[in-house]
Amino acid sequence: MRHWALQVQGRSNHNKAAYALANKLARICYATLRDKERFDETQSLSKKMNRQAFAIPA
Repeated sequence: MRHWALQVQGRSNHNKAAYALANKLARICYATLRDKERFDETQSLSKKMNRQAFAIPA
């Protein structure tokens, strides 16, 4: 997570990076309380990589 936060800080200013990190941590806290499961960064990354998007036909 530190690597991610430093990347965000490199793309924008320090205050925006701090806000983004606080937002990410709040979402992780909410998800762990909602699902009653321990947070595992590697598991969440693999879920994200395997996620499929569904296109809606126009």
